[in-house]
Amino acid sequence: MVFGRKRRILERLLLVEDEPLVAFDAEHLLTDQGYTIVATVDRVADAVAVLEGAGAVDLVLLDVRLADGSGTEVARAARTRGVAVLFVTGACPDEAATLASGFLAKPYAHADLLAAIAAIEQSVAGKRPRRLPGGFQLFAPAGPAAV
Repeated sequence: MVFGRKRRILERLLLVEDEPLVAFDAEHLLTDQGYTIVATVDRVADAVAVLEGAGAVDLVLLDVRLADGSGTEVARAARTRGVAVLFVTGACPDEAATLASGFLAKPYAHADLLAAIAAIEQSVAGKRPRRLPGGFQLFAPAGPAAV
């Protein structure tokens, strides 16, 4: 199909953010861009429950400082399930490179969030991203089983 939408590898997203306006803004942007938001949660326990549930998640957009703990706990749970993680936070955790596919610093522009997700998707597909957005770090190439 010449004009059909390209199938995304990272289609179903879990948003983990405890700032309501940031969460709402990201959810609205990503939904408008055609992503499926599996859930938007603000607690470690809720995020882990979503990951353990029956619904598939392709990528977790994850803040680190949450009301009931650290986002690194969610990243570890995602890693054991082969789910890619993008830390979206003002303070990148020291172990981020071993837990996640990338890190995007807050505050970020909408275009940078979309470009960061695209870069992770290219990495998962085994391709080298051409351009990385400002405030973004891509960690070692990730695949669903290696995340």
